[in-house]
Amino acid sequence: MLVSLDQLEQRYEELGRLLADPAVIARQAEWRQLAREHGRLAEVVRVLREHRETVRRRDEARELLRDEDDAEFRSLVEEELAELGRREQELERRLRQLVVPRDPADDRNVLMEIRAGTGGDEAALFAADLYRMYTRFAERQGWRVELLSSNPTGIGGFKEVIFMVHGDGAFSVLKHERGVHRVQRVPLTEASGRIHTSTATVAVLPEAEEVEVTISPDELEIDTFCASGPGGQHVNKTESAVRITHLPTGLVVTCQDEKSQHKNRERAMRVLRARLLDLATQQKEAELAQARRAQVGTGERSEKIRTYNFPDNRVTDHRLKQTWHRLEAILDGELGPVIEALVAREEAERLRQAAGPA
Repeated sequence: MLVSLDQLEQRYEELGRLLADPAVIARQAEWRQLAREHGRLAEVVRVLREHRETVRRRDEARELLRDEDDAEFRSLVEEELAELGRREQELERRLRQLVVPRDPADDRNVLMEIRAGTGGDEAALFAADLYRMYTRFAERQGWRVELLSSNPTGIGGFKEVIFMVHGDGAFSVLKHERGVHRVQRVPLTEASGRIHTSTATVAVLPEAEEVEVTISPDELEIDTFCASGPGGQHVNKTESAVRITHLPTGLVVTCQDEKSQHKNRERAMRVLRARLLDLATQQKEAELAQARRAQVGTGERSEKIRTYNFPDNRVTDHRLKQTWHRLEAILDGELGPVIEALVAREEAERLRQAAGPA
């Protein structure tokens, strides 16, 4: 492991020089890719250098013990040795976590799509609750949320809402949210007080760079039409809404939130690129072994992953088999404990797979 860590440190220093090279800076796509790699390696190098310093101090303390006869001084050195030993083990565990192969998309921005599932108006209201939850969570992380497209209902819900989350490591955190979310509560329209169960689906895709997805103009069918809003409001008199169909795959993306046709088309293309990258990733994963597919977790997209139960004030994550009795806080964006547990679960799985059969 030491050789590979030394090589990673050399690569980190090389990247620092490249990022300062005017020729590389001029090639923005390449510069961004190198900057992401440099950012990933920064933590590895920091922990590696602290580990080296800890080992150096440990060796010095051992030398002192060999040459010292004073009992009180020896006791102090032995305490320091014990503390250095604990710290050395902690740093070694952290290094093992850092060098295990990660999802290459982890550091990217995230495209999220929330769609109302079963439950009619109540499902649409739940989709709006989830959108607010992720928006509030992103704000707590210092990330920026950009609304790309929405299909609102007249009572404040969403049939569909698509948005981008801009932030370092956003995909590594939010990718665990993909799947079916279920809510159990009494709808405002329910006079008898009967609890209803509704669902919404969440898709989480890494943002695609233009250079990663090649789209030929003759593969696209682009239609424009007048945008419309709930109840016939906000109807444009110009054809600003855009619908793009990718003919080879049949994927269709519609954007109408902007008044500018150009902006709607640019947003639709960003969504299309992300979906095509996700489709290519799924196709590639389908060719790999079952163990690899389990690691990446694409099978969870169609499964119920979490239940939000209002009568019991609880949120249950079915993958973790864990419950939190603070539903209101979680829906207000305090997702930290839930996501931290999911990230820890993923790291444990990656370490287990990297270690191989026992």
